[in-house]
Amino acid sequence: MTDLHAQHVDGFGTVRVRPLDPQADADVVHAWVSEERAAFWGMNGLTRAQVAEVYTHLAGLDTHHAHLVTKDGVPAALLQTYEPAADRVGECYDVRPGDLGLHLLLAPAGAEGPRPGWTAALLTAIASYALLTLDRHRIVVDPDVRNTKAIARFERQGFECGPVVVLPEVDLPDVYLPEKHAQLAFLEREVAFPG
Repeated sequence: MTDLHAQHVDGFGTVRVRPLDPQADADVVHAWVSEERAAFWGMNGLTRAQVAEVYTHLAGLDTHHAHLVTKDGVPAALLQTYEPAADRVGECYDVRPGDLGLHLLLAPAGAEGPRPGWTAALLTAIASYALLTLDRHRIVVDPDVRNTKAIARFERQGFECGPVVVLPEVDLPDVYLPEKHAQLAFLEREVAFPG
């Protein structure tokens, strides 16, 4: 698949963002979402086929997109972008033109253990993709309020916390999402890339 974004980050490597292939990438994504650390992603307990089905459905939407992020050719993160006005989060805050919703699941650390600076470098490239390549003005994230590690990580990256909200349950034929207590946080393009 064609890269949507490629960026060399000094001292880190080359980060690429490409569309997720629901079938070809299903093994990697299923392994990640099945881990206990990914409980907040909401896919624990799904089979590989169910995960592929979710992302096949997502691939058919105009407002929500799934991406595989790689670092030097190795899968590093699952990135989902979406139009907040077309998502349940849009019911919980005043959506502005140029907003882009983002969900991010990082690959496990692996045998090398903790990787100081790794997440910050990866998030910098992802913010560059969202704010510069896609020409957006603001990123909104909505981690579960219990996911304090993610909230702290976004704050260190320059995100400003907004309100705690309750994302309503979604119960459609193709999609079920339980109610979620979320901490909204925002990253303005001018903050991420001043000047």
